[in-house]
Amino acid sequence: MALFGNAHTIDPTSAQQDFARLLGQNEQVHAAYQLIRDTILFTDRRLILVDKQGITGKKVEYHSIPYRSITHFAVETAGTFDLDAELKIWVSGASLPIQKTFTKGVDIYEVQAILTQYVAK
Repeated sequence: MALFGNAHTIDPTSAQQDFARLLGQNEQVHAAYQLIRDTILFTDRRLILVDKQGITGKKVEYHSIPYRSITHFAVETAGTFDLDAELKIWVSGASLPIQKTFTKGVDIYEVQAILTQYVAK
């Protein structure tokens, strides 16, 4: 169980307002998840990973992944002893996946459906 990887759902409308400066013209946030310090945004165009760095979190890295760059992904559901679900995303040109851990309060099937909608186009 990853202490700093747990996530929960946040309102897409709120995320749309909070991260408006990151979004392109007419780009819409369809789903958003808040980790302890970081945020994951699923827009209609791309996946955005917001990574707060350092002790204060004032330094922030914004990682934009166009859905067309995602070669494949996997979800691992929560188990009896491991209460967290996990998302793994492989991006073209990278050998290791991006991994994010979600609490049981997040429907990992919903996350998988969002990725399927955009990646399988």
